[in-house]
Formats: sequence, C-alpha cells, structure tokens
Amino acid sequence: LQFTEEKLGQAEKTELDAHFENLLARADCTKNWTEKILRQTEVLLQPNPSARVEEFLYEKLDRKVPSRVTNGELLAQYMTEAANDFGPGTPYGKTLIKVGETQRRLGAAERDFIHSASINFLTPLRNFLEGDWRTISKERRILQNRRLDLDACKARLKKAKAAEAKAAAVPDFQETRPRNYVLSASASALWSDEVEKVRPDLRLTQTEFDRQAEVTRLLLEGISSTHVNHLRCLHEFVESQTNYYAQCYQYMLDLQKQLGRFSGTFVGNTESTSPAAATSPPAAAAAAPLPAVPTIPVVPTIVGVPNTVAESVLNPNEVKPPASGTRKARVLYDYEAADSTELALLADEMITVYSLPGMDPDWLIGERGNQKGKVPVTYLELLS
Repeated sequence: LQFTEEKLGQAEKTELDAHFENLLARADCTKNWTEKILRQTEVLLQPNPSARVEEFLYEKLDRKVPSRVTNGELLAQYMTEAANDFGPGTPYGKTLIKVGETQRRLGAAERDFIHSASINFLTPLRNFLEGDWRTISKERRILQNRRLDLDACKARLKKAKAAEAKAAAVPDFQETRPRNYVLSASASALWSDEVEKVRPDLRLTQTEFDRQAEVTRLLLEGISSTHVNHLRCLHEFVESQTNYYAQCYQYMLDLQKQLGRFSGTFVGNTESTSPAAATSPPAAAAAAPLPAVPTIPVVPTIVGVPNTVAESVLNPNEVKPPASGTRKARVLYDYEAADSTELALLADEMITVYSLPGMDPDWLIGERGNQKGKVPVTYLELLS
C-alpha cells in the first residue's frame, strides 16, 4: 500500500542522504559498464556468437568447455595438407609449409591469449556481477522494504495524531472505532491509544531501517576496492594482449625473412626448369608476386659477364653505383644478413639503392656509408 501510494504521489517517503544516493549511483554505473565491457571483451575473444552460446551453456551446466581449434590452426592444417598434395619439395609446397607453420604458431599464441584474458580479466568481472553485485542488490531490496515499513508506520502515526487532535477539539461520543477494535466510550481516547501503539512500532522499524542502511552503505563503499581490483585485472589484460601482438609480429617478421630468402631460389628453379614460362607474363607474375620496383637505377652491364649470371658471380662490394639516378629508401623492418653479400638493415634508417643487370627483381643493392650489400625489396619503402 505504501509503495503504491508513493508511486501515485499520495504518500511521503524517507529520503536517503546525498552521500548514500551518490554511492547508489556509483554502484549502478559500475554494474552497467562492467556488463558492457564483459560482453564486448567476450565478442573480441570469440567473434562467433554460436561458440559463445555453446561456452555459456557448458558453463551453466558446470561442464568443461571442449577444446576448440583456432582459425589460424585450421588454416595451418589446410596449408600443410595442400603442400603434401602439391609436393613438399616444390617451391609452392615449401612456401605453404612455411606459412602453415607460422599460422599454427599464430593460432597457438591466440589460444594462450584467450586463456590468459579469460582467467585474468573476464573471470574477475563475472565474479563481481555474480557475487558482490548480487549481495549488494539483495541488501538494497531489504533496505527498500525497511524504508517502506518505516514510512508506513510514519503515515499511521501521522494519521492517528491528526484524528486524535480532531476528536479532542470536537468530542463525539457516538463515533465508533475501526472494525478491528472494540467499541469504546470516547473517540479521543481511542485515537490516543492508537498513537501509543504505533510509537513502539515506529521505533522498531526506524532501528531496523538504520541498521540495514549501515550494512548497505558498507557494501556500497566496497565498490572502491572493486575498482582497484578491476584496474589490476585491466593491466594484466593489456599486458597479455601486448605479448600476443608482439608474438604475432615476430612470427610474421621471421616468416617474411624466410620467404625473402626463398624467393630468389624459387625464381631460379622456375627459370631453369621452364625457360618458356619465364617469358610468359602469367608465369612471371606467379614467380614474383610482389609489386614491381619503379624506376630503379641499373649499373651498366659488366663486359664478359652475361646478364643472367651477373648476380651469382658479382660481389656487391666491388660494384660501383651509377653516376646519377640512385634512389633513397626507408627501411620498414629489421633485417639480419644471411651472408657477407647481404646488408643488415635497421628499421626506419635511410639507405641508397640501385639494381644490377640480371638481378632477381625481389632484391636490390643497398649502400649505407661504406657498407654495401643485397637487400630485399619487401623490407624497403622506395622514396621518389
């Protein structure tokens, strides 16, 4: 009755102090944003909604979630099987095996990241929503009931006092009491008895309300420690994500280096086994899928050395750069020289590059001061 009359604006209610209201608002805000962050993190770690529903059902049934193959591991499996069919000794087969192995490592790194994020970040957020927040919600509901009881007693006391004052001003000995009371002699005396009965109830409900308000206040103030705990979990999540992306970057960098070293061998094998295919545009595109290097200065042909074998017999340190037309290039990634004919590179440094006659289009001659050697085109950004 008290709750309905409050909603209809026909009854007064006890207002909580401003600090308590701020604690309630802060708790609600924490709960709402924790739910949103939790849901979106789950989407980030597992974009497949069907898989998320499956994991939710296993969790509710208190059963272990079955191990699921990551997309990278599945791609690695397909690449390995394709390499076995095409021939693991062929250039395409060897490349598929190398790329597949890297994809498998990426998938394993992703699995470790998901596991770490689930334990260090998602689990604490779920524990707050399913543990602390449920306790807070329960105590808030009890506090609401205590307040309604208190306000109902206040309303009864106010009504009894008003009736007592009215009866004392205009006595009416013919007036009868409510149905739950026995008829008495004086309406004023009856309402006076009613006031005396309501007073103990009011003191009791006030005590219960104050006690419950203090319990709820302590729980709400504990939200600050919850924020501290979530902050620590957030740092751990960022650290695990950083390690994951660093692993992915290193794996791809290693793969790029391996493919850069293999490219010259693969092109040479294609040219030696199929001379006609080397002059065919589709075959040339397949052998060198990287974009063509625009306008690279070429050192003049050395007398007595055929263009097609100049790269294999020529020492880059003995080559003189063109008199004009050399290009500047910015190094995109670190590169470790495989032998003395190659030039080691550091990311973001500037070097001078040019090409040799008959040289593999995936490689250039690079110069840095007195140092000189072959460098892979894929590690460079050519500047105009």
